Amino acid sequence: MDLKKFFGELRRRNVYKVAVAYAIVAWLLVQVATQVFPFFEVPNWAIRLVVLLLVIGFVVALVFSWAFELTAEGLKRTEDVDVTKSVTKSTGRKLDFVIIAILLLIIGIFAYQRFAGQKVRSAAGSQVLEKSIAVLPFENRSEDKANAYFADGIQDEILTRLSKIADLKVISRTSTQHYKSAPENLPEIARELDVAHVVEGSVQKSGDGVRVNVQLIKAANDSHLWADTFDRKLTDIFSVESEVAKAIANQLQAKLTGQEEQVIAAKPTDNPEAYDAYLRGLAYSVKAGNLPGNALGAQKYLREAVRLDPKFALAWALLSYVEARGYITATLQPTVALREEARQAADTALTLQPNLGEAVLAKGYYHYACLKDYDTAVRYFEQARQLLPNSSQIPESLGYVTRRRGRWDQSESYFNEAERLDPRNVGLLDQHALSCMYLRRFPEALRKLDQVLNITPDDVDILAVKAAIAQAEGDLPRAVALLAPLRPAADLFQALETQVYQAILERRPGQIIPRLTEILAKPDPALGYFNGELRFYLGWAQEVAGDHAAAHESWRQARTELESFLKEQPENSVLMGDLALTNMGLGDKSAALALAEKATSTVPIEKDAVSGSRPIEILARVAAGGGEPDRAIAALQKLLSIPGAGALAENVPLTPALLRLDPMFAPLRGDPRFEKLAHSDGK
Repeated sequence: MDLKKFFGELRRRNVYKVAVAYAIVAWLLVQVATQVFPFFEVPNWAIRLVVLLLVIGFVVALVFSWAFELTAEGLKRTEDVDVTKSVTKSTGRKLDFVIIAILLLIIGIFAYQRFAGQKVRSAAGSQVLEKSIAVLPFENRSEDKANAYFADGIQDEILTRLSKIADLKVISRTSTQHYKSAPENLPEIARELDVAHVVEGSVQKSGDGVRVNVQLIKAANDSHLWADTFDRKLTDIFSVESEVAKAIANQLQAKLTGQEEQVIAAKPTDNPEAYDAYLRGLAYSVKAGNLPGNALGAQKYLREAVRLDPKFALAWALLSYVEARGYITATLQPTVALREEARQAADTALTLQPNLGEAVLAKGYYHYACLKDYDTAVRYFEQARQLLPNSSQIPESLGYVTRRRGRWDQSESYFNEAERLDPRNVGLLDQHALSCMYLRRFPEALRKLDQVLNITPDDVDILAVKAAIAQAEGDLPRAVALLAPLRPAADLFQALETQVYQAILERRPGQIIPRLTEILAKPDPALGYFNGELRFYLGWAQEVAGDHAAAHESWRQARTELESFLKEQPENSVLMGDLALTNMGLGDKSAALALAEKATSTVPIEKDAVSGSRPIEILARVAAGGGEPDRAIAALQKLLSIPGAGALAENVPLTPALLRLDPMFAPLRGDPRFEKLAHSDGK
């Protein structure tokens, strides 16, 4: 076959030009379909059908342009046309004009969209800002100051109802809870939260009666747009929350769908005692600091709420969420029984109210936190997004899923989206900072941590994370300056462990041993296996101090405590790691290696990019101490090449500086391969 002749014939018959013209027109048709079909509620499969038909039509058009020619007498087969009388050149010129005209049309459309889009976005931006609102903490005017949880709960319920209106931008409670009830600097607060309006209120509870005062304020000039006072019985408190939400929506001229009106008017329970227990549990669940005491308090009251009213779907949903979060963070002991209770609570909530956004979110969080079933979790989160349009928990949860999948850039995008909805959520900012830390982007992590400290200046855990980063950078003086003023309680065990690690890195463990001994003399049952973990650190500090007998006794007690928990938590890789290090201290090399290997297989790095690096580090430490340098160095080489959480204290990842400072790696020093890793930062 003469290819030169073939391609020449393609040009002569205008096949190229037909292909270009067809492709441009087809693209234009697809754009029209994707824009117009949804407006008429045409299903998505119809758009896919259009694309498929256009692809098939492309092949037909090419064959047709090859086989036929348009002549003055009409359409004829190309073979039947005398080449000397062919008008393909004239047809080709017409096609040129058609292509140029369509391209100019497309360029014009793009230019218009760009110009008009900027104006629309600008107008939309001001409109969104005008329909934006933050609900500040309600003042508790009850004589019993213990009723503060009730005032917080009323605020949260009003905020939640408003947040389900898609036409409003509503700032989450976690961003407003650090403000006073009636601050004087409203315009400044509105700028910090990027809202145009603020709701203030107060709650006075007395016996079975409640008085609620609410006012809507335009922040720019501190003018009151609407205010009202509601006196109700406890059994009728939901009508207040609904009336307030509707009144505010009307004042802001928000458009409500029929479904949104139903959601705002919904009454979650007819049982006032169940509702009271729910509000107490809610108050614990949103407390700053992801601590065992907060998780246990929330679980206790939410269990009581669903006991009092088994049809209380909202309480079941929050109970599931609290337990799933407790499972993955170990603020509740991560037992098989806890995981099953979280599943049953989510299923019950969905059975009672299939379209309850909080229930859909809880089911997704269960699949993420308890099963690491990421695909299913994402499906539930995306469904919840439609029901909870202002919830920062949706992009935050998607950020967690994509982070564990190792999609770090996508995870950061989700965190940024969540922060736009919840700009002063210290937990969210902390998690964003941890992502930067896992990636060893320490300067960015520190900037995020400083944002948290601007909101909660005395946050011990945040200060400890900053110290851990200083340790990872080899700056022990900076770390000690951050840690020295702190005296963390036992429930802030990671901050406490960071202090122990600092003393070990400085080879001055004597200063921390008395503090650890004092804490472990009266262990807090709420800490569960973390008491055994703290006892391992006590043994490590005693070993570095040269008190080998005391270290052996501490490790022996730690092993006994940790093994008892492993029976109930057979999938807890952190617990396996604690036991592996403890057995290494006791000289039981085979048991230590077996536990490290089991932890690695339980949480493979391919399944969990955050936690999967921890057991690899445990394996490196155990192999180093157990006389297996090849295995230890191979693990260290992998660790330094990937992001992820570290195995100790505040979970800062290993760095060359820590390899130089940490005494556990002393057996590897002098090995050229290790020295190369330890000085790979150029120091």
